[in-house]
Amino acid sequence: MNKELLALSDEADKLKVDTEAFKPARAKLEQATRAAALDGTYMNVTALRRQQTDDQAALKADEAALPDLETSANTQTDALKTAEQLTLKAKEELKVAAPLIQKTRALDQKIVEQTKAISEGADVCSREAAKIETNKQTRVKEQKRRAGTEKTLEAAERYLRENARDEWLIGGLTGVEEQLGNLLARQREATQKEADLSKAETALADAVKKREEASRQCSLKKQELETAGKNLQHGRKVLNQLLNGKLLREYRTEKETLLREMAFIRKIEKLEDHRARLEDGKPCPLCGSVEHPFTKGTVPVPDETEHKIESLTRLIAQADEQEAAIKELERAEVIARNELNDHEKLETEAVNNKKTAEKTLTDLKEALTALRTDFDELKLAVSGKLQPLGITEIPETEVESLLESLKSRLKTWREQVQQKGDIEKQIVTIDSTLKHLDGVIYTLVKALAEREEHLERLKKELADETDERKRLFGDKKPDDEEDRLNKAITVAEEAEKNARARNTELQQKLTAGKTHIESLKKCIDQRSAELKKAETGFSAALIPAGFPDEQSFLESRLSAEDRESLSSRARQLDDAGTELKAKQKDRESRLATELSKRLTDRSLEELEPQFKTDEESLKELRDTIAGLTLTLNQNMAAKERLKEKHSAIEAQKKECHRWEKLHSLIGSADGKKYRNFAQGLTFELMVTHANQELKKMTDRYLLIRDDQTPLELNVVDTYQAGEIRSTRNLSGGESFIVSLALALGLSKMASRKVRVDSLFLDEGFGTLDEDALETALETLAGLQQDGKLIGIISHVSALKERISTQITITPVSGGRSSLSGPGCTRMSGTT
Repeated sequence: MNKELLALSDEADKLKVDTEAFKPARAKLEQATRAAALDGTYMNVTALRRQQTDDQAALKADEAALPDLETSANTQTDALKTAEQLTLKAKEELKVAAPLIQKTRALDQKIVEQTKAISEGADVCSREAAKIETNKQTRVKEQKRRAGTEKTLEAAERYLRENARDEWLIGGLTGVEEQLGNLLARQREATQKEADLSKAETALADAVKKREEASRQCSLKKQELETAGKNLQHGRKVLNQLLNGKLLREYRTEKETLLREMAFIRKIEKLEDHRARLEDGKPCPLCGSVEHPFTKGTVPVPDETEHKIESLTRLIAQADEQEAAIKELERAEVIARNELNDHEKLETEAVNNKKTAEKTLTDLKEALTALRTDFDELKLAVSGKLQPLGITEIPETEVESLLESLKSRLKTWREQVQQKGDIEKQIVTIDSTLKHLDGVIYTLVKALAEREEHLERLKKELADETDERKRLFGDKKPDDEEDRLNKAITVAEEAEKNARARNTELQQKLTAGKTHIESLKKCIDQRSAELKKAETGFSAALIPAGFPDEQSFLESRLSAEDRESLSSRARQLDDAGTELKAKQKDRESRLATELSKRLTDRSLEELEPQFKTDEESLKELRDTIAGLTLTLNQNMAAKERLKEKHSAIEAQKKECHRWEKLHSLIGSADGKKYRNFAQGLTFELMVTHANQELKKMTDRYLLIRDDQTPLELNVVDTYQAGEIRSTRNLSGGESFIVSLALALGLSKMASRKVRVDSLFLDEGFGTLDEDALETALETLAGLQQDGKLIGIISHVSALKERISTQITITPVSGGRSSLSGPGCTRMSGTT
């Protein structure tokens, strides 16, 4: 405490020196504080002085600029009058030239129209001449085609005359074809029977060989079975001799007993040292017996037991080997017996196969004889029918080629007949075309002459109007001349507008300048009295504040930062003095209190060791506290980790629940739920597209999925208050409209990945009424406009009237049909 008091005394001396050094600055701070109290009044005076000076300077400048401004305003007034006169002159020039420009423009328009008409007329004449030439060339081609067609007709007629007997085939080939077919079938059946006969002979030979081989193998397997039985009996006899009438497990039990006895003997040998300490008549520390027989040299010897164990071990090993050999012999006997049974079955099967092959061979021979007899009778009957065609003999190897030859002759005959009819139709068509071309050429030549005459009249009128235009306006363009005059008016009006705006601006500036001068004079006069009053008041406030004049006031002023800095320093010194006095008083009071307690009589040398001991104890306690704090922190960290684990478990439970929910919705072992789910999404998308197409055809129905069976369809009937019913209850026409909408929706789905450019509809139109048919056709027409190819297969006559491009199927004789239409051509060699 005394040391602290001395230190505080030194601080008090130092503070006193600092306070004395700050006295001049404190006096300067007091003057600046008094001056700061007059800042508001001084600022008012300064502002009035500055405003008065600025207004006086502005008045002088405005009075000097006023004469020049008056001169500029008068000059601009004269310029405005000149611009107005130029504008009137330009408008008068346009007014005079307007009728001539209008007349010239009308002539130019008429000349352009006539030039266009002449150009178009010349083009039309050129096209008409080209048409005439094209028609003439077409006529020449048609004449050549007619000559070629006549030659083809002559060839067809010549063939029909030379092969007139082939006409019999039209009605007679059907019966002959059937007989030749039967004949060919008999021939093929006989060939097959001959092949089967050869196979049967081979099969019989194979069956005989297999039977002999099976008998030989059975004899071998019987011998092997007898040998295996003898070996097994010998092995069992050897084992009985080895065991000497006892069981093998009895020898194993005897060996285990000897092994336990041997272990006991070894243990007795290890207690030799302990037996040396035993005394007769005193109890054994282990068993408590007072008799000790092993101390008298009666310890059992293990040699005899070891020999017995070795003998039993060899015997058991030999018996195990013999038993293993017996098991192998037993397996060999079973295998030999099974193989014998298998070969006996094979022998029986071979005997049966031989009998079957012999019967099959006999049956085939009888059937082949009957077939050959039937073939000869049928061949004779067919030969009689073919004599009108010049065929008297039918070689057995050429039955099939003969049938093909007859078919070919009939086909050629029909083709020639068809070709003759077609050629005759073509000649009629060509003659009609030639007659039509003659009429067209005559009409076009006459029309061309009239057009050329009209074209010459137009050219003469164009020349007259062109001369009139040059006389009126020369080579000048009316639009350019009118644009020039209008531009001159626009330039004059713009110059007048700019002159008027400049004149208005200068007049406004002149008026504003005069008004501003009067205003400045008035303000200066009013502010002079106000400034004088403010200066008098400020001078009166200086003396009470301790300032003899304004100059001393200005010298005493400090900036706010400087005043704050000095004030802060003054406060620091005052606060330091107050704090120092308080500390001195506190230390003196505490010193008196401590002296009055008289806590110890020991000296400092005696107290220092005790202090070190207490300090070490305190350190140990602090270490203990630190260890406990660390343990607590670790426990808190573990709790946080546990909390995180619980949070993770809860999150995983939520995730597991989410997956379980997903599994309950679309999960199953065979994938059926997910398949239905995916199909339902695709089905829903298809229904959406189908409804878009259905809406184009009818506003009555809307397709929806069945709630009970998601892959089934229902329809909402908007005409029946939104009634929902099955698609099975729709009429034929309604079903067709819905099916068409579904097909179009499906094609739209597929078009996202694969472009669907073609759509074919097979029937269904016959069930539609007129309105439904019209709606369906309009929808298909819209698809055709989108670039899609629409094909319709139908017999409805209304469709034939609506569809220009058609492929017609016409039935012909013999169950065949012919195609006709765009892209259909008759190919040679086909029926």
